[in-house]
Amino acid sequence: MSSVAVRKKTDRFAIAHLNAKSARRWGTHSCGVLMALVCLSFVGCRGQAESPGSVVMIIESSPNNLDLRVGTDAQSERVGGQIFDALVKKDQHYELQPWLASSWEQPDALTWVFHLREGVRFHDGRPLEAEDVAYTIESLIDSAVGNLVTAKSGNFAAVDRAEARDRLTVVVKMKRPDAGLLFNMSDGLFGVVPRGSGKDFGLHPVGSGPFKFVSAVQDKEVIVERNHDYWADRVDVLPPVPVGTKRIERIRFTVVPDTITSALELKKGSADLASNVVTLDMVHTLEAEPNLKVESGDGSPVVYVTFNVTDRLLKDKRVRQAVACAIDRQAIVDAIWRGQARLANTLLPTGHWAAATDDELAQYPHDVMRAQGLLEGAGLPAGKDGVRLRLTMKTSTDETTRLMAAVLQQQLRAAGIALEIRSAEFGTFYADVTKGAFQIYALRWIGSNEDPDIFHYAYGSDRMPPKGANRGRYSNPRMDALLAEASASPDRAVRKKDYVEVQQILAEDLPGIPLWYPNNELVHTRRVVNVRPRPSGTFDFLREAEVTGGVAR
Repeated sequence: MSSVAVRKKTDRFAIAHLNAKSARRWGTHSCGVLMALVCLSFVGCRGQAESPGSVVMIIESSPNNLDLRVGTDAQSERVGGQIFDALVKKDQHYELQPWLASSWEQPDALTWVFHLREGVRFHDGRPLEAEDVAYTIESLIDSAVGNLVTAKSGNFAAVDRAEARDRLTVVVKMKRPDAGLLFNMSDGLFGVVPRGSGKDFGLHPVGSGPFKFVSAVQDKEVIVERNHDYWADRVDVLPPVPVGTKRIERIRFTVVPDTITSALELKKGSADLASNVVTLDMVHTLEAEPNLKVESGDGSPVVYVTFNVTDRLLKDKRVRQAVACAIDRQAIVDAIWRGQARLANTLLPTGHWAAATDDELAQYPHDVMRAQGLLEGAGLPAGKDGVRLRLTMKTSTDETTRLMAAVLQQQLRAAGIALEIRSAEFGTFYADVTKGAFQIYALRWIGSNEDPDIFHYAYGSDRMPPKGANRGRYSNPRMDALLAEASASPDRAVRKKDYVEVQQILAEDLPGIPLWYPNNELVHTRRVVNVRPRPSGTFDFLREAEVTGGVAR
């Protein structure tokens, strides 16, 4: 199946399931059965009407853990980011600004001093103090504190200890300099917890953020409600609410893993919001609905594939380079993303201060002959059926990812690579990639790729799970040395030089392939107004968004 055919098929599915007139062309009986099943799912999820001021937001999967010390998946960081506050917050240019910490300084290379805001309280009324921040950091560097096991401990490996100097002053002592420490204490990646919070804290989290946790049911929903005592509402004052609207009081994050069902819920008005959930073809169809509006703009998340470099076939970088040459990325962007994505040659977002330019990196434009030559050189001649090697790619059941995998399967076949696709629900898929049970997988970096420390976290020799996200088990001593030097240097020019060379090594060795940066595509009902999506794809817009009269049905 060609990429164009996949797009046409996607168009047909979107139109058939979102437009009743078109659906009749597919057969009244089958469409009726489908709609009956969908309606039954609505009854199960929407047995009671949402109250005024409430919204329903679709997410593709349940958060793995709402405790931001533990949760590393996108849903954990996005939903958890509404419950917790970080010490610093990223602005639209990925520069770090004061948040819980009103200021900080480094009296020497191994000491950070953070001054906390006065008047911040946790959702249960307890004051947030230096002891809580110190405990949060200590629990990330010492598993005996809170009995916590987390992949994020690697982000704090350079920290020796954290202590409260006084009620609102935290001192962090380092084993070695680490310029990436501040980013690892930023929103989405870090959330201050009350002192004493243990390993089960994520089941009923208590933070200091704009929304309070109410309840959660695995694979069904997470419910939060507005924190009317939020400290930032006094410091970072929101503009007055227009007459006839009110700020969001309650959010039901409902889990809908199927994109067609998600689109139907939006069309019907059973859900109010979906951020980067439905396919671009469905977004295009939904855009014509009078009760819906689409907010679109450049995004910082990056779609990528990772190779297991310890695999017998994939340990040869020529095989990995051949896969890259066999992929026609622009065709996929045109077919599945309707051109609403930009090609990526590095994990860092476009315009990032540490990003290498295309001219500085090895390139792998679509070239089937080059792919075949690389495979031939790796000792993989074509068989009678034209197949040179067989690989397996693991993905989640996300519809866009599955469509992408189907196109990749066709494209790689032209180079003599038979690609088998294995899709599983996200929890199973994520568990497999974390333990290295894969040859190739596809995922997105969301948020973490806004800091160059992503290269250490994703490819550092000391960042294999559970200490980080080097799931492909890649190791390169030269790159490790460059990353250590960049992390220790306070000079941005030195750091950039090191990071550019790191990106050059990765472009040559190719333990993974950055594919593209999809646009942010947020679909919402017109009862939700003042919706301003963030480039990073976070849910921070929910704090200032408003609702007009009426409720989600």
